[in-house]
Amino acid sequence: MAGQFRSYIWDPILIASQIILMQFVYYSCLGLWLAALDLVIHYNPSLDQIFNDVILGFSSVHGRVSMMAFILNSLSFAVGLLYFVRRGKQCLDFTVTVHMFHLFFCWIYTSHLPSTLTWWLLNVVCIALMAVIGEYLCMRTELNEIPLNSAPKSNV
Repeated sequence: MAGQFRSYIWDPILIASQIILMQFVYYSCLGLWLAALDLVIHYNPSLDQIFNDVILGFSSVHGRVSMMAFILNSLSFAVGLLYFVRRGKQCLDFTVTVHMFHLFFCWIYTSHLPSTLTWWLLNVVCIALMAVIGEYLCMRTELNEIPLNSAPKSNV
């Protein structure tokens, strides 16, 4: 243990609270993106845009806007990973966990598993974007130089 930089202690309360926090970040940012984009196209927002797989698609304006909101949410979530997870190694874990919960919530909301190819492809793209950008941002902060001389200098 003496040669390690950080100690890795399994803390289930911390992990559970981070999962809940990241789920909150995911849905709040997605809701904000959907509200902003729906305002632009003069469409009334609904939960179907978040949880219904049939809405997503290229054939309608609402489907394209919803897909754009999911992509933009990937960028917002990556910043959330930077501020709340702060570990590059855990970015993929939290991203996949959030999307597994999203799959479960979609299943509950629609009473069936999402069956459209567009929904599955969009979520795979979002997972890839979130994980890669989140890892990049976290790695940049992890690789910052650690100041070795943090004591104030005296001119004596």
